[in-house]
Amino acid sequence: MRIARLLLLTLPLLLAGCSGMDIRSIPIIDKSQDPAAPGQSSDPVPVTPPDDVAKGNAFVFDDTALPKMTISVSLEQWNALLEAYDKDSNTRDYIHCDVLFIKDNKRYTVSDAGLRLRGQTSRRRPEGSGGEKHKAGGTDWHHCHFGLNFRHFHKKDKDYDLRGVHRINLKYAKEDPTYIREKYCFDLLKRFGVWTAGEASWCRLYVSVEGDPSPAYYGVYLMMEAIDDEFVEERKQFAADTGFLWKGAWGANLRDTDDWRFGVDDNSGKQYAYELKTGKDEFAAAKQQLKGFINNVRNLSGDAFKSWISEHCDVDLLLRTYAAFIALGHWDDYWNDMNNFYLYFDSTDKDRYKVYMLPYDMDNTLGTSHNCGVQNDSGRQNPYRWGLDECIFISKLLTLSEYKNKYTSYLKTLAAEGSPFVYEESIKRISAWQEMIKPYLANDTGEDEQIKDRPASWSNHREYRVMEDGSNNWFRVKCKVLNSL
Repeated sequence: MRIARLLLLTLPLLLAGCSGMDIRSIPIIDKSQDPAAPGQSSDPVPVTPPDDVAKGNAFVFDDTALPKMTISVSLEQWNALLEAYDKDSNTRDYIHCDVLFIKDNKRYTVSDAGLRLRGQTSRRRPEGSGGEKHKAGGTDWHHCHFGLNFRHFHKKDKDYDLRGVHRINLKYAKEDPTYIREKYCFDLLKRFGVWTAGEASWCRLYVSVEGDPSPAYYGVYLMMEAIDDEFVEERKQFAADTGFLWKGAWGANLRDTDDWRFGVDDNSGKQYAYELKTGKDEFAAAKQQLKGFINNVRNLSGDAFKSWISEHCDVDLLLRTYAAFIALGHWDDYWNDMNNFYLYFDSTDKDRYKVYMLPYDMDNTLGTSHNCGVQNDSGRQNPYRWGLDECIFISKLLTLSEYKNKYTSYLKTLAAEGSPFVYEESIKRISAWQEMIKPYLANDTGEDEQIKDRPASWSNHREYRVMEDGSNNWFRVKCKVLNSL
């Protein structure tokens, strides 16, 4: 029987070797019981050739499933990651790892992938205290954000993708006891027609360091689609996928053009207000294009501004996006905090292009906020006076009656009966997601092990609730504000 079973498991690999298939991508029957998934069926699953198995975002970012991901790292590489963090907590250094992804009892592996730490103010050491090396068997694990780039060490080799996906950001539920804030936001954006929103779903994350008695279970993590050149390629609505992609961080007010604000992502950890992510060898041209856009935003007005912006921006999509941002209470954004957004120019031509604002980093939402900019209550703040005076782009659009009326109509649409944002519809999705992940929250870090209906501990309005109905329910409060416009 053992010989027969061995032949059953190895035959697909032998056939793949004869046919030239990529062995790393072949789904293999998973007979193991997942300790974090009691009762999981171990019935055999037919081995399916790779070309017949679903690929891409729809397969990996499937919010009806809870796959298992194991990241395996050598002891030397893990200690190198800890040392890099100790030298610079903002390090973007990658280490080598192997990744096993199990979904529907089928196994998919990617060898020699790149793993790094992620986050801005949320950066954490994944183990122990500063200066310590890995302690096998008695590890003090910590939740932290990770980034996986399956092709980092192999550049354009698509054999190193995970079913067609080459990068994934892994986020723990940092100060979100509901576990659903960021997922909910990206889901709502897509339901509301914001096609520039990324994909998001959960997985059960394990980290296996060489020499450990067993992999460490890090718990339920949100898998986020990375924003890069392939993010752009994935969305065919863009006129072209060869333009310039910029990340906007603190200082990106779309008003000032000081040279210190512009830079190239060189993997050094140095941050710029505007950081070029694609077309890096054409930085001078990209900077000229972005500066030209900013100058026009700042200097044009009235009909001249309207004529120019309607040609160079999908204004309808931007207003739709911002209406959703306000409904979600996304205060840590461009308009209110000059932070956390991407800009994509769909052409490298200095003057002929359309620019798009891409949503990013939406965990501080649905009532989690603090006093920032002009607001002290993200639930009740005036939607027409959402942000800083120096962040002029959105407020300038709203000086034009046509655009202000359209923005208002989108806000009201979100608050209308039957909208995916109203409480009755929202709670259906939230409850289903929480029921799916709740049994798997206990983890080896001992952190974030319960679902609670609260905003972050530092939030300036801790009364807001997401699941509990009543006068402090986020959706009820926000819909009341929007319906009064």
